[in-house]
Amino acid sequence: MDKIDRRIVAILQADATVSHAQLATLVGASTASCWRRIKALEALGILTGTVRMVDPAKVGRGVNVLCNIRMKSHAREARQSFEDFVLTHPEIIECFSMSGEWDYLLRIVVADVSDYNLFLMHTLLAHPSVQGAASHFALSMTKYTTAIPV
Repeated sequence: MDKIDRRIVAILQADATVSHAQLATLVGASTASCWRRIKALEALGILTGTVRMVDPAKVGRGVNVLCNIRMKSHAREARQSFEDFVLTHPEIIECFSMSGEWDYLLRIVVADVSDYNLFLMHTLLAHPSVQGAASHFALSMTKYTTAIPV
């Protein structure tokens, strides 16, 4: 990636709705060149899907829970089963396999504490691979971004 590619990536991370003409002006390149560069960045897997950000509170998902998961087994089948489970539950919006004391860290968005309690008790802890969980409720969000420094 050269300097222009990096500027394109930074601008698109801030506003994916910017037109190719606007982007060209912002990075000092032609519209056709920007279009080709975007296609090349997509082909390399640097740029992936284009999405719109949603305010969770405005769609009834204002509670953020960070949930540590401890697995009963670290066998490949158990991990795969749990990761497949995570992919099928839209309230789990992030999942990280972790080093250290806990095996996974999940970010879960729910309507309220009662909603989370139901999900935790009847869904998450009911998974056969899960030994235990520790939940941490976010009181506020100081920073949230999906932009990667380039």
